[in-house]
Amino acid sequence: MIRPRVLLADDHPLLRAAIGRHLATDGYEVVGNVENGARLLDEAIRLEPDIIVVDLYMPGLNGLEACRELTRLLSGTRIIVISAEDDADVKRVVLAAGAFAFIEKRTMATELLPALRAACS
Repeated sequence: MIRPRVLLADDHPLLRAAIGRHLATDGYEVVGNVENGARLLDEAIRLEPDIIVVDLYMPGLNGLEACRELTRLLSGTRIIVISAEDDADVKRVVLAAGAFAFIEKRTMATELLPALRAACS
């Protein structure tokens, strides 16, 4: 069975580590993790993951800008944006930028895995 390859991008190392452990136990292969948008672009191009989980607010290139660029560069990669933001307008903008899903960090424990599963189907 092929495990979906996931790249994590968030400026909080503890959150990246926690998500990575959680995904690994659920059958996903975490191929990398980065702390800013510039590194995200480089690693996404190099690794060509199936799914990218990216924080909306990161240093340098933010998640929205990265999403726009990644959608252009990697058409087969699904992007899931996570954020502490709880704003319907922000969600609409993120989805219009090409994200597959937008998940609030406060609901990530229950919504991330279903979003990943949907991204794989």
